Amino acid sequence: MLLEASKLTKRYSAGGFTLHETDLHLDAGETVGIFGKSGSGKTTLANLLAGILPVNSGTLRWNGEIVRYPFRGELRRTVQMVYQHPEEAFDPLWSLRQSLLEPYRIHKVPFDEAEFVQRLAQVGLYEEHLSRRPGALSGGELQRAALARVMSMAPKLLILDEPVSMLDAVSRAQVLQILRDYQRQHRTAYLFITHDPAVMRCLCSRCYFLENGSVVKEEKVGA
Repeated sequence: MLLEASKLTKRYSAGGFTLHETDLHLDAGETVGIFGKSGSGKTTLANLLAGILPVNSGTLRWNGEIVRYPFRGELRRTVQMVYQHPEEAFDPLWSLRQSLLEPYRIHKVPFDEAEFVQRLAQVGLYEEHLSRRPGALSGGELQRAALARVMSMAPKLLILDEPVSMLDAVSRAQVLQILRDYQRQHRTAYLFITHDPAVMRCLCSRCYFLENGSVVKEEKVGA
């Protein structure tokens, strides 16, 4: 078991529970869905599991060991997150190359130019894209760049928060295929957060259904 959450609870100062005693688990190489309507607590759960927010109570285990906010060291690198709005993940004043190289500096990962260019090609981006700023790229190009950036860190878990919901049909299909190919090659686990049942059944083997901050059921869905 790669990741296990037990009775995770999150409340904000405004009062009330955003997430209440939530349990889930995820194995290495598995794709698990979190399905729910807007406001059900999906993004809060994602931020807790990524170590971006602290829990109020409950336990989070990584490879059987208890981990706490904020994630540090190797765990911070091996758990990566891709967001719904790719334009928010990039500094609008930086070139794409600057943004893609930033994780290497932060995590002190050795950089190889040939490998870097090859990874770009795998997501359908090329050297001519690197000098552009985010405003000169389409939503699909930015989301593929976001994938290239997190994949450069060789994550063991990718938390994908509605990564295709803002894309057109062609870009959506491209991103989903990139995810399938990458997982097949690297056996990376995915936690796929969505409100789209078709996407959930296309990619996930199991799914947790979230309502009003609580998991109401878990079931096998396909993929």
